Amino acid sequence: MKCLWLFVLTVLCIRCEAAGNKPRRGRGSMWWGIAKAGEPNNISPMSPGVLYMDAGVHSTLRRKQRRLARENPGVLTAVAKGANMAVSECQHQFKYRRWNCTTRNFLRGKNLFGKIVDRGCRETAFIYAITSAGVTHAVSRACAEGSIESCTCDYSHLDRTPHRTRAAAAANVRVWKWGGCSDNIGFGFRFSREFVDTGERGKSLREKMNLHNNEAGRAHVQSEMRQECKCHGMSGSCTVKTCWMRLPSFRSVGDALKDRFDGASRVLMSNTDLETPTQRNDAASHRVPRRDRYRFQLRPYNPDHKAPGTKDLVYLESSPGFCEKNPRLGIPGTHGRACNDTSIGVDGCDLMCCGRGYKTETKFVVERCNCTFHWCCEVKCKTCRTEKVVHTCL
Repeated sequence: MKCLWLFVLTVLCIRCEAAGNKPRRGRGSMWWGIAKAGEPNNISPMSPGVLYMDAGVHSTLRRKQRRLARENPGVLTAVAKGANMAVSECQHQFKYRRWNCTTRNFLRGKNLFGKIVDRGCRETAFIYAITSAGVTHAVSRACAEGSIESCTCDYSHLDRTPHRTRAAAAANVRVWKWGGCSDNIGFGFRFSREFVDTGERGKSLREKMNLHNNEAGRAHVQSEMRQECKCHGMSGSCTVKTCWMRLPSFRSVGDALKDRFDGASRVLMSNTDLETPTQRNDAASHRVPRRDRYRFQLRPYNPDHKAPGTKDLVYLESSPGFCEKNPRLGIPGTHGRACNDTSIGVDGCDLMCCGRGYKTETKFVVERCNCTFHWCCEVKCKTCRTEKVVHTCL
């Protein structure tokens, strides 16, 4: 009997140690399923600024995220829009790559991007950055549009004095003054921190990676804000010009983050990640203060490289090849993917097909062509049958 108890205790200890060593992706990514809220029957208006969400989607939100949604009526629609923008932009940026940002049906209980996010690789870094940027962008714009009851346009610039250049002063012309309705990047940035970073306490290196990439996404939206102006005056003289701050197009944010993806920095394991499960559990009782969550500096894997900056993406491990199907990670592989036989880039058949070769087919496509506008108000097109050569990976 005593031996049996010793055996049971040994098995339990092994399981506990295995659970402690299991890599964690962080706890703040479940909200990605809100991207499905834009689909029919998943979200419907109940009253102005208040939204009822499908129980399957709403259950993916953490308690703090639900509280933020209640305190900011109308914000869930903006978050859902931001998540959809992020998914679309991710798929646009990687449509010619082996990994093309495939998504899953989250409402069936699977993660939106598949289990690739369990790996701390470059692709995961981009997913965290683009989704954080999407929420920041959508919420900031929704404030200016009046869709969220708890925020408005950003009027912080209105107290500033009108700007004049030396040449304008000599011509007695006031160059411009602040006015109009600026996109509220301040509210969008703060809300994204509170909503997106919920659950990322910054204790493990993986959580630090997530927080850093979330901040990088927000930083790109904030830094690319642009000034827009409108002239006022007789005959277009522009004696008075009113200016405000406008968000960049989300495509430009995606382009910038894609550049950071190509130059992402691999970071080192910290001492805390090398601790035993017992030591880690002892330290778990000490919470990281919220104000200190972002006060860390990740070290580069290569000591000769500079430390990653605020806008840089960081990752922990090398990416899988994405050539062959891997159901465990949700990787579909590149079999059957279209490729460009004349390209030497990532969309070329040599790289896309991973050296397996490709087949060439000739297809006839029927599409509209030679469209003309007829007054009023009709567009007439001809039907053209064109021949296209399609290359697909074996």
